[in-house]
Amino acid sequence: MLKLLGRIRPRLRQRLRYLDLSLNASRTVRIRVVERPGMWMESARLDAMLAEMRGIVQRGIGKDLDYGVLSGDPERLRRAVITLLYDRDSGRAIAFNALSVMPIELRGGPVEAIHLGLVMVDPGYRTQGLSWVLYGLTCILLFFRRGLRPVWISNVTQVPAIIGKVAEVFVSAYPNPFAPSRRSFEHLSVAREIMRSHRHVFGVDRAAGFDEARFVITDAYTGGSDNLKKTFDEAPKHRDARANELCRRELDYRRGDDFLQIACLDLASARKYLLREVPRDSLPAILYQVAFLAVGRITLPLFHWLNPREPMGDLRARKSP
Repeated sequence: MLKLLGRIRPRLRQRLRYLDLSLNASRTVRIRVVERPGMWMESARLDAMLAEMRGIVQRGIGKDLDYGVLSGDPERLRRAVITLLYDRDSGRAIAFNALSVMPIELRGGPVEAIHLGLVMVDPGYRTQGLSWVLYGLTCILLFFRRGLRPVWISNVTQVPAIIGKVAEVFVSAYPNPFAPSRRSFEHLSVAREIMRSHRHVFGVDRAAGFDEARFVITDAYTGGSDNLKKTFDEAPKHRDARANELCRRELDYRRGDDFLQIACLDLASARKYLLREVPRDSLPAILYQVAFLAVGRITLPLFHWLNPREPMGDLRARKSP
């Protein structure tokens, strides 16, 4: 029995380390967030989840994609955070977002950035108002899971609707069609790190160029994402014409350019997202999950630190004489 427990405990500890949340987005849609499934999920369940995602891609664009997590590469799956949306009545997968965690260096130290990754929605559900889930919810959960530490976010796209949505959710995004956001040195440093080490995450070949002044990736559709290339007329437009005009003016759609958007998710951005983007009937469930993550990441460590019986070396709370 002791030997069996010895084998189970490391796997259980690893399993509890990563998110696997399920909550209702509305009366008709259920959300599942799975963090780094390649680290803990059984192969049969992992294959089934990938099959659901590939089915959404086929229904969405009528073609297959073979980059990022959809390639089935174990390393990609070990760094992925996948958000799947299901129709509650049928149980059918209707949309997903596959984020990727990317190790980078910033200010001389290691940090992790999150790439928003591939978003795909079943054509029959594109008017269901799901963008608040697909373009922000998982990042917010990870932000609270990481103890409210700022999280750097990246997004690569040529679609005006997505450029605009990311700028709405993450106010510090650069480029930003709605505000004269400043390209800080940190924006540039994060962009350089991503372009140097993580092009494979968003299917961009080494031969693609990068314009650091405009944050434009030139000739971007050469590394596995070829089937996503669009003309300007084909690309879904944002309701605000400024996002559409930015893309029309700065991107060469014939060549296949993309924007690389960089943003920093901090407490102000998280608050804005929760108050403005999340529908009111979904807010209680989201706040419950946020509170649970905050307790696990912030409150419990503080409780242990204040306990004088807890052995924490020089960091333990001082005992009264």
